Parts: sequence; structure tokens; C-alpha cells
Amino acid sequence: MSRIDIDGAIRKHNQWRRQFLNAFAGGDYADMPLSEHRSCTLALELRAALGDGSQSAALLQFLVAHELFHGLADEIIDLSNNGLGDEADLLLPELNEAAHRVVAGLDRLREPAGG
Repeated sequence: MSRIDIDGAIRKHNQWRRQFLNAFAGGDYADMPLSEHRSCTLALELRAALGDGSQSAALLQFLVAHELFHGLADEIIDLSNNGLGDEADLLLPELNEAAHRVVAGLDRLREPAGG
């Protein structure tokens, strides 16, 4: 089984979330590739790294949270691109909560100490 850098994944995820929220807060969408999240490969990497453990409850919970996060990000981007920025802004708190669930899910995937 290969290892996933959980701390690195959390850092990248949090950095992207902050940039995303800041882009909306400042209305400065041009400076950030908002669709960058669509190329996220974290779920595939986790499945490959966990091998036989890929059907664990912790991984399945993470995958649901991860999919929800990306779905919300897509919805926010689509609303914004269609001139519905106010509606997109209303989803930002929900995206923030989904982001926290992703991080919590990553934390649960850590290998036990010494294992």
C-alpha cells in the first residue's frame, strides 16, 4: 500500500478553499482558476493507496463529503458564470461546511500510529 500525505492534502484543500472564498468575497474571479477543483484526483489517489481498504466506512464517508464539496463548488461557479453572483454567495457558507467535512474525513483516514 502506498502512502497518502494526509497533511499535505488537507493543506492543499484548505488553501484552495480560502482562495475560492476570497475570490468571491472580493469579486476578483479572474485571478483564480475557479474550475481548478474539477481536476482533483484526491479520491482516485486514496482509492489506489488504500487498496483492499477502499471500501472502509471512513473512506466511503470521505468520498461522499468530497463529492458534495465539488458539487457545491461547481454550482457556485455555474451561478457566478451565469450572472447570478448573489445566489452563488448564498451557497458559500454551505461550501465552507462541506470543506470542513472533507478535512474531517481526511483526518479519519490517517493510519493508526505504528501501523
